Amino acid sequence: METYQFGNPKVMERFYERIAAKKRNGFVIIEYSEKLPYVVLSKEKKTVNHLLHLFMSCITLGLWLVIWIFLILKFSRKKDILLAVDEDGNLFEDKCLSV
Repeated sequence: METYQFGNPKVMERFYERIAAKKRNGFVIIEYSEKLPYVVLSKEKKTVNHLLHLFMSCITLGLWLVIWIFLILKFSRKKDILLAVDEDGNLFEDKCLSV
């Protein structure tokens, strides 16, 4: 069995690229470790303009309700994710539970 070193340059380059992509999407770093390469990223919840969506629902005779409900479900929660490198050199991403 081959031993894995966390310092593999190709894996670490992909790891940092994924972090940069998440930061461009609005995530901020909460916790970071270089010794065991992992990072915990968080994205605050967004507000939904309910008056605008109520107006659009009235104009479209309720058809806009589907979009409104989707936006409420998608943006109403804070998102925390864990991005890490495992022992085999694979990148993985997992959702963290928010309090």
